[in-house]
Amino acid sequence: MNEKKLKIIILTHGGAERLLELLSEIKTVEIVGVFVETATEKKRSFKEKIKRSIRYDGYFATIKKIFQKENQDVKAVQSSQGDLEKCAGKLKLPLHKLENYHTENAIKLLKETNADLGILYGTNIIKEAVFSIPRFGSINIHQGLAPIYRGGPTVFWELFNDEKELGITVHFVAPKVDTGDIILQKTVPLNYDFSRYGLDYEVFLEDFRALLKEPSAQLLAEAVKLISEGKEKRTKQDTSIGKRYKLPIKSEKDALLRVLKKRSEFTL
Repeated sequence: MNEKKLKIIILTHGGAERLLELLSEIKTVEIVGVFVETATEKKRSFKEKIKRSIRYDGYFATIKKIFQKENQDVKAVQSSQGDLEKCAGKLKLPLHKLENYHTENAIKLLKETNADLGILYGTNIIKEAVFSIPRFGSINIHQGLAPIYRGGPTVFWELFNDEKELGITVHFVAPKVDTGDIILQKTVPLNYDFSRYGLDYEVFLEDFRALLKEPSAQLLAEAVKLISEGKEKRTKQDTSIGKRYKLPIKSEKDALLRVLKKRSEFTL
């Protein structure tokens, strides 16, 4: 084994504490930077925000949002980033907060790490100008069985399609979303508990996604270890099968409710 360590950088919006712990335990790896993007949402005008909210959440939910003093999602992200900063400090890892990964200053900082490998963990779409900076490129954790399920959001479309399991995929990053060579994959059972959740699928999605954090971090750390030892195997994706899924609009969310209602009649 080459004694030289694999120099890695992590790009994330937060929530990567467990991953940092696991990566720090790998003797063949050196974390040379944790880069946190603070601007997690695209800047939009108030009119654009309202129009988008109506499309994806409907009129009633949009009205509720208007009267909320603070966006709960933004507060959750800020809290998560605070936890990540504490974890990085505890592990003595260099952490950088950037508003956007694609600015000239951000790219300069990323290049200065001279990283061998980039790791994307819970980010927005990253352009090639950024993910190609490390010597070996970057890898990503995708909570979906690629290439069948590319894009997102996690769990929603698998539940919609009545899948009995959900995939977790670690793959190299390519210009098209979730299409790069696969390194590792695993599946976990997907069972909707009507007795517990009824038709409140949003709570189920939140709970299930929380359960995916540990196996996702474990699988990603395993992939990094294999790469650091030169033992990884790459499997090219056949993107002629499967599809790229996108954020469901209000009518698709309503359709899922109807689907779940029908399934519940045969379950309860």
